[in-house]
Amino acid sequence: MALFDLPLDELRDYRSESVAPEDFDAFWARTLTEARAHDLDARFEPVETHLRTVRVHDVTFAGYGGHPVKGWLTLPAGAEAPLPTVVEFIGYGGGRGLPHTHLLWASAGYAHFVMDTRGQGSGWGGGGDTPDPVGFGPAFPGFMTRGIEDPENYYYRRLFTDAVRAVEAARAHPLTDPARTAAVGISQGGGVTLAVGGLVPDLAAVAPDVPFLCDFPRATTLTDRDPYREIGSYLKTRRGRTEQALRTLSYFDGVHFAARGTAPALFSTALEDQTCPPSTVFAAFNAWAGEDKSMEVYDFNDHEGGGPYQQAVQLAWLPARL
Repeated sequence: MALFDLPLDELRDYRSESVAPEDFDAFWARTLTEARAHDLDARFEPVETHLRTVRVHDVTFAGYGGHPVKGWLTLPAGAEAPLPTVVEFIGYGGGRGLPHTHLLWASAGYAHFVMDTRGQGSGWGGGGDTPDPVGFGPAFPGFMTRGIEDPENYYYRRLFTDAVRAVEAARAHPLTDPARTAAVGISQGGGVTLAVGGLVPDLAAVAPDVPFLCDFPRATTLTDRDPYREIGSYLKTRRGRTEQALRTLSYFDGVHFAARGTAPALFSTALEDQTCPPSTVFAAFNAWAGEDKSMEVYDFNDHEGGGPYQQAVQLAWLPARL
């Protein structure tokens, strides 16, 4: 696919037309207060992995509604002092998978907490272990339209709340340093990273790669590739509900979380990415409130973005922030 979005010089100045609801901050403050009414109950059970360089814990903690959410905590073998910590969120359709697929960050000397994604985990990878016990109304297959008629019921309200609680769970382990915590993720995981960056004020760094869930008004009309296309497919049969759907989505737009994020931030985008178009990524980047921010641009890549090259950039970038 050749370049299809704005030229790079225009992308660098692009601003979203998405408008945050007046009660955006109140909505999220109330949501998190309700979640924190449930005991976090973070539990870390050692598991045998036959890996010699790391120790792994099977994690369970209380997310949205007190629902149990799973994760893995991977520590360098022999770690005795609190470590800088990387909390990772997973791409669309994936789950936490198996422990041996998450070795990068612990190999670099970090504590690594990877959160399972409720209701997902059957699209690719090694699977997931966290159900989503909540469901509302008609929806197009996938997750983008589940509960879309009302922000109170929207799927990503639950997932973003889980993600904030995941940071709290990671920080609860004695071998993690709460003051040195970063959030990272690719695609959907990047969008969740942006939400966490806007909702957790004391993160040390965030690194959203080719982030999804940004600039919904543009994304839903610019690309016909799933998952954004799920919204258009839903509205094909729910005629006249576009304004209502966009109102709900405005509470979950990465652009609005970015406007509240102040941690050092390393973004990436790919100029041939039709899944998460570069203008939507730049919309979040340009809205990011922190001054220490940078964007890696991959000229001829689609949604795979920088892949291992971006990981190398992150490995070089993160130590100075943690």
